[in-house]
Amino acid sequence: MLGDYILAIDQGTTGTTVILFDHQSNMVGKVYQEFTQYYPKPGWVEHDALEIWEGICQLLDEIFQETRVNPAEVAAIGVTNQRETVVLWDRQTGEPVTRAIVWQCRRTAGICDDLRRQGLEPLFKEKTGLVLDAYFSGTKLKWIFDHNPQLRDRATRGELAFGTIDSWLIYKLTGGQKHVTDYTNASRTLLFNIAELKWDHDLLDTLEIPGEILPEVASSSEVYGHTVQIGLLPEGIPIAGAAGDQQAALFGQTCFEPGTVKATFGTGAFILMNTGSRLISSANGLVTTIAWGIGGKVQYALEGSVFVAGAAVKWLRDEMGLVKNAAETENIALSVPHTNGVYFVPSFVGLGAPHWDPYVRGMIMGITRGVTKAHLVRATLEAIVYQTKDVVDVMARDAQIPLTKLKVDGGASVNNFLCQFLADLTSIQVQRPQVFETTALGAAYLAGLAVGFWDSQEDIQKHWQAQEVYNPVMRQADRLRLVNGWDKAVASAKSWVSDD
Repeated sequence: MLGDYILAIDQGTTGTTVILFDHQSNMVGKVYQEFTQYYPKPGWVEHDALEIWEGICQLLDEIFQETRVNPAEVAAIGVTNQRETVVLWDRQTGEPVTRAIVWQCRRTAGICDDLRRQGLEPLFKEKTGLVLDAYFSGTKLKWIFDHNPQLRDRATRGELAFGTIDSWLIYKLTGGQKHVTDYTNASRTLLFNIAELKWDHDLLDTLEIPGEILPEVASSSEVYGHTVQIGLLPEGIPIAGAAGDQQAALFGQTCFEPGTVKATFGTGAFILMNTGSRLISSANGLVTTIAWGIGGKVQYALEGSVFVAGAAVKWLRDEMGLVKNAAETENIALSVPHTNGVYFVPSFVGLGAPHWDPYVRGMIMGITRGVTKAHLVRATLEAIVYQTKDVVDVMARDAQIPLTKLKVDGGASVNNFLCQFLADLTSIQVQRPQVFETTALGAAYLAGLAVGFWDSQEDIQKHWQAQEVYNPVMRQADRLRLVNGWDKAVASAKSWVSDD
């Protein structure tokens, strides 16, 4: 008998969320826990994969305790995750052999430069749809093996397993029985041929990565395995959906048709457009990726990644002490009519799409004596929008599809100022959904479809509702003036740092 709930594990960059959904896509319960961020050197970011797993074990108990839902009523589990982050673990012990290297980590920028100098960027782009950037998993793995030759030997002997966080969690949830990933996460590694849907031996050889460490690649919606007992979670529950967080959000926003677009504002901002069965190669610095694989067919997407979005607000709060919490930034920003000429380029770890410059660092420009805290806060929120607009503009150009609406989700999208400024700057209607946790919801949908909890994508689509709609009201002249100022600010930031 099918249970009444789907459990979604949303393992993000700064914390993990566990949510129970019912048949109507309602959240029945939600628990969240942050975990430690490690910054051993400037531009380096690491996580402890074991700490992430132990936190999830706690959250699984908490969700059942708080909701009083019988764990046996869970029909399936869906997993979604920070994508490019690299976990390498011992197959026998199930223990990580290094800290996880996070997608934000820039330590492999030099490796990417070397590969580029060798003329290899077109090869990677053609096979993977990605650009050569430290963001993706392949060069992170190469770095680990280059700096720990004994680990490469162990990997070649089949003693180690590699995975993005989804693989790691499915491995742990199944008691080490399943080493698997889905198409979406595989497509972010720089090792997967997205046209042929298989690991690419040429790329593995180029990066000197042993194929023995790789997980099996499956669709985004199928039963991968079943749980062992973990605290209150019983054994035998099917793990039936997996997708990288941004693809899961695209699915959760029901962007099922080619040309539909969503922007997720979390630590970074990620803008994806469904391109259907068309594998579009970007001429403007976007990446081509797999949106999902269901029922033997894959859909593709164009994606632009902004490395720092909500992380800029977190910086205002934690490092600068200018705000007590993210929620108050809306009223602070609205307390002034403009930024008083201030632009903030929050390129703490370089710039992502469409610039792909790992060496740029953050800059605040245009400061005069009259600038206040409110101007800086407003400039921070505006920076998130400017970066998003840069991506949306080139996305429409690449796909040759005019954008009419943009669905938003993620923490920063609760900010009404940000959503209105986004509509104004892009001249596109912005829609915020009723169910806010769209990443987790996407994972739940994928798992639910696999076990018959929901009948079809059409069935799912009926549940999507807009909570708020923002229409553009800004004058064209004002828009052009603001964007021109942003372009100058980015150019100034790029000119500041050399790569020595």
